[in-house]
Amino acid sequence: MYFFLSNLSFCDICYSTVFAPKMLVNFLSEQKISTFPGCVLQSFFFAVYVTTECILLSVMAYDRYVAIANPLLYTVIMTQRVCIQMVLACYLAGLINSLTHTIGLLRLDFCGPNVVNHYFCDIPPLLRLSCSDAHNNEMLLLIFSAVIAAFTFIVVMASYIRIAAAIQRIRSAAGRRKAFSTCASHLTAVTLFYGSVTFSYIQPSSKYSLEQEKVSAVFYTLVIPMLNPLIYSLRNKDVKDAAKRSLVWKTTLI
Repeated sequence: MYFFLSNLSFCDICYSTVFAPKMLVNFLSEQKISTFPGCVLQSFFFAVYVTTECILLSVMAYDRYVAIANPLLYTVIMTQRVCIQMVLACYLAGLINSLTHTIGLLRLDFCGPNVVNHYFCDIPPLLRLSCSDAHNNEMLLLIFSAVIAAFTFIVVMASYIRIAAAIQRIRSAAGRRKAFSTCASHLTAVTLFYGSVTFSYIQPSSKYSLEQEKVSAVFYTLVIPMLNPLIYSLRNKDVKDAAKRSLVWKTTLI
């Protein structure tokens, strides 16, 4: 679990670092300028780490299923080699997805407006700036996003259905609470991340709203990476006790 969590934290740090420093610079400068190669690179690395995190969350759901449904076989099934292979597969899928869209983006002509109507160089707003026919790129983005979303959704749902069945078989109430608390933080992170990303990418271009996409992008680029450490830390007893002591201390001072 902690091996996957460390990679989840790494992805959060990486894709936040891709755009957050540039965004802060733009806030403080009057001329908000980005070169075309810099914009493409930002889009490329952002797509790599967002896709990786999306698939990694589904892998973590399977990991929780094995831990709860087959606790005695957990170390046999989820060996170190298997865990490393799963994480590498997540990064490889992210790289392939990002390369596909980036190569398609570079084949377009940009000869008209050059103002990106977004706070970072995401693929949909860049496609809107092209003076070429970007219909194939939009369809490719929709298909890839739908396939990744469908695969991860099926893995997550199948894992949690089996987890729910395994929890029902636990006789003690304390055991059921412990098993549920193991999954609660991951389920919260999955709901927040998948909900905002799905709203941004899995919709036809005719119904695409850039203003709505920017709102949802705030969640999966800023809010969720900030909340993930909090979500996963609150299930730790030491963190809970420290938070309670801090609240009691502040209440006493007031």
